[in-house]
Amino acid sequence: MPIVEPSEMKSALPPRGRLLGFDLGTKTIGLAVSDSMLMVSSPLETLRRTKFTADAEKLLALIAEKGVGGLVLGLPRNMDGSEGPRAQSTRAFANNMAGKVDLPITFWDERLTTAEAERVLIDQADMNRKRRGEVIDKMAASIILQNYLDFLRNS
Repeated sequence: MPIVEPSEMKSALPPRGRLLGFDLGTKTIGLAVSDSMLMVSSPLETLRRTKFTADAEKLLALIAEKGVGGLVLGLPRNMDGSEGPRAQSTRAFANNMAGKVDLPITFWDERLTTAEAERVLIDQADMNRKRRGEVIDKMAASIILQNYLDFLRNS
């Protein structure tokens, strides 16, 4: 299935299809999943990146296990809205995933989500630095996905 605009995702989803949110880093992939009503995002896990083929196998297993109907990838834009090398890498990852799954894929602006996740973990969860490092990526993925779910609900 193709890469779709954010506004087209809902119509491309199967009934009760959940969304899988991604925070792609160079070493890890933070993952979050929505509920089937597309209301709430929950942190899922952080995968340690290896090669795309191995990463895709793990992701395909999660997609099947969680009943995922679409993918939302955080797109790292610069503060001025332009796209740099990390955004290009994210787009390449999406194109590679599009060849592996028959699901709609979209992008959502991820600016400042890691900083927001860190603030939440410090202020609300009172986590130390080591523990924050273990959960920051999946928390950022959850914030990206929740922001996207809020967009869907309000559009």
